Amino acid sequence: MDISRYCLTLGSIASFLIALLHLALVFKPQWYRHFGADELAQLAEQGSPFTVLVTIGLALMFAAWGVYALSGAGLIRQLPLMRTVLIAIGVIYILRGLLLPSELVKVLMNGYPFRFVVFSTGSLAAGLLYLFGTLA
Repeated sequence: MDISRYCLTLGSIASFLIALLHLALVFKPQWYRHFGADELAQLAEQGSPFTVLVTIGLALMFAAWGVYALSGAGLIRQLPLMRTVLIAIGVIYILRGLLLPSELVKVLMNGYPFRFVVFSTGSLAAGLLYLFGTLA
């Protein structure tokens, strides 16, 4: 397997895992607080369907991103606008990952939860996998 295909396959796995995490939130809404989404946790406690709809929507988006990465890796048929979409996904992940320096400072100075550093690092890694896999 060449490096491009390998990177996109790993990127797809990351996106599918994030999609699964979001689906888990539908069944365990108390986890919203752990991930820093206190407002969604409050809405879920009040029985609002908004949290379920948003979370399922995000799970579908991340799953679609995973499918696009599989397509880019040549493991499934080529999807429309594949290269453009893969670059856009990579950029979105990297933009989320750019929070990493400020989150590191918050962790070191203010006792900010370390899990946010992990999320940013994961986003940065996924974005690099998508971009490198697409542009290599």
